[in-house]
Formats: sequence, C-alpha cells, structure tokens
Amino acid sequence: MEIIALTLDIIGKVMVAYTALAVHRRVRKEHKIDKAVFYAMKREQLIGITGIIFMVLGYILHIFIKL
Repeated sequence: MEIIALTLDIIGKVMVAYTALAVHRRVRKEHKIDKAVFYAMKREQLIGITGIIFMVLGYILHIFIKL
C-alpha cells in the first residue's frame, strides 16, 4: 500500500512539473497565444489537475497507512 502511495505522489509531482515546463516552453517558442497554443495549454492543464489528484491520493494513502 505504501508503494502505491509513493508512486501516486511521484507521478503527480512529475505531471505538475511537466505541465509548468511545457506551458512555458510553448509560449516561449510561439511568442503568442493562438488556437494551437490555447489547445495545448488546455491539455496540459488537464495533466496538471490529474497530477494534483494523484498527489492528494498519495497523501491520503500515506495517512491511511499511518492509522
């Protein structure tokens, strides 16, 4: 159970970090926000939200294990 918690936690952190880096890279590369960039940002936002959910689930599992 603890391995699952740690796995969800690290996957969530990597997903959120990827999202932040990808958005910055996309805007820096394009120098503007058009439809393609907006679509990519929406997709990356979904990845970021999923990552946050994984981190919260990992935290809950850690707490559950300690009880």
